[in-house]
Order: sequence, then C-alpha cells, then structure tokens
Amino acid sequence: MAAPPKSSPAKAKPAATPELTRDQWLAAWRSMLLIRRFEEKAGQLYGMGLVGGFCHLYIGQEAVVVGVQTALSDGDQVITSYRDHGHMLATGMDPKGVMAELTGRGAGYSRGKGGSMHMFSREKNFFGGHGIVGAQVSIGTGLAFADHYRGNDRIAVTYMGEGASNQGQVFESFNIAALMKLPCVYVIENNRYSMGTSVERATASHDLSQKGVPWGIPGVRVDGMDVAAVHAAAVIAVAHCRAGNGPYLMEMMTYRYRGHSMSDPAKYRTRDEVQEMRSKHDPIEGARAKLESLGVGEADFKAIDDEVKAIVTDAADFAQSSPEPDPAELWTDVLVEG
Repeated sequence: MAAPPKSSPAKAKPAATPELTRDQWLAAWRSMLLIRRFEEKAGQLYGMGLVGGFCHLYIGQEAVVVGVQTALSDGDQVITSYRDHGHMLATGMDPKGVMAELTGRGAGYSRGKGGSMHMFSREKNFFGGHGIVGAQVSIGTGLAFADHYRGNDRIAVTYMGEGASNQGQVFESFNIAALMKLPCVYVIENNRYSMGTSVERATASHDLSQKGVPWGIPGVRVDGMDVAAVHAAAVIAVAHCRAGNGPYLMEMMTYRYRGHSMSDPAKYRTRDEVQEMRSKHDPIEGARAKLESLGVGEADFKAIDDEVKAIVTDAADFAQSSPEPDPAELWTDVLVEG
C-alpha cells in the first residue's frame, strides 16, 4: 500500500526579529542611495553611447538586495540575472570596477569582455550576472550543493525575476534542492513586468511565494519596497537554510521605475502607475522617513548624499579614462585545462 502523500507546507510566516538599529538603517539608506545614484549615472552614460550592449537598471528595487544582504555572513554566495548592478554594489564590489566593465574597459571586473550582464567577483562571492533567463537558478543551486558537499555553514542566495520563475529549470532546481536539503535561499524579485508582459498575463499562479509547495519548500511574500520587511524575512530564511532545513523561497513584491532595459519605452503601463509607486512606496524615501523619526537630520542626509555622489562621479571618470582591453584578452578565459 502506497504511503499517503505528504501534506503541503503551510505558508511561511516571518516570526518577530530584532528591528534594525539606527546605524543599520543609516547603512541601508546609504547602500540603497549608492545603487540609485550609480544606476542613474549608468543610464546617462548609456545615453551618451559609452555603454554598449544591454543595460538593465535596478532603480526602484534597491530595498530587495540591500535588505537581504543585511542577513548574510562572510562567505555566503550571491547569484542573479542580468539586472545585476545593484547586487554587485550591495555585495561590496568596487563601483569603479563595475562602471569600467559597463563601458567595456580593461579595468572592469570581467576585463571589459562581459559588460552589464556578465560580471563576477570571487573575492565578494558574487557569481554573476547571467543573461539567459532562469539559467542562474540552476547555477545557484549548484553553489548550494557545493556548500552542502563541503559541509560548511554557507548558503547561496539565488535571485530571479517573476518571469524567470516560470522556467522549467527553476522547478528542476527546486526539486533537487528540496531532495538534498540544500542551503539555498531563492528570491523572486516580482517587479510585475517580465519585459513588457504583466505577471497577471504571464502566470496562472497568483502567489509566487508558493511555487515551491510541491517540493515542501516554505515560502513567504514580502513587501520588497520596505528594507526593514526584507531584512526581517531574510533573517528567517537564512537561519532556516543555515540550520540544515533545506531551501527557502521569498517573493519580493517590488517595482522597477525604468523600462525593462534602456531600449524599452515601457508603454505597457501608465505614467500614473509609476508615479504612484514613486510617491507612495519609494524604498529610499521610506527609509529616510524612518531615519528622520530616529533623529537623523538634514545635514547628515546631505553629507551621505554628497559622499555617494562623489563615489559615483569618481567611478564614471575612472571608467571613461581607463584604457580599452588589450587585444590579447580575446584569448583568455575561454578554456580551463583540467
């Protein structure tokens, strides 16, 4: 007689976690502001013809990666898709190296050969930037398998968009991760539009946090425009994985203010919709309001903003003044001899 099927896991409910301290709020606000200012500058350079290929900006989604990053420890790995500049900066990669790669310079993280979508940093445990939709999910699961195999306490955070969450390889990854109890936190950044198609028209599943239910993966839906809410959920997800309980899924309800890429006029949504998100749910303004309630004054905000602007300006100047890659780079990184 066959064993009865396992019951589906209840939807994960974040327990109470310690609130962010004043210093943590300041650090989060600065990190989100750095991403915002960097992406604005990247958009300007693209418009000037200095950034080749595709360029997908993270403006509006900053709270997701910054909030998750607050829950991670040294050695934890991060992998994402092509909307990746924010993840690079949040993991501590040098803005100069990121901007140099965007402009195809030899001083870039991939020595000018990867561009916007393909940058890596072994030092910061950032494994890309991947242009194929959903491909990073299998690789991220592999990173978690490596941690499991080595018996360390590291985890792998694998980001994907809501559109990528429909890919078959995502479900294959969920299956093996659950089967082997791999320490992988899956983060669906649901910004409502995969390229130009709304999530309502692209998937019959209206709660993406439950996509792991068939494999017993707990999931939670989070306000991805609130860095404190992201932090609280990420703390629980990370602890779950680090304790050996297997994978965990978080759906971040977020929003991108710009088009899918710089070439997208975003005519599939109204200006009023975008403006409403900006005026009522902006993650940076929300964090600033919280900091004001904690006694942070205008002078402090201005000092941080000035510092961030200087960092971004230096990065842009560095990128534009750096030399092109040596032609010999065409022959590097194409073969690994075993």
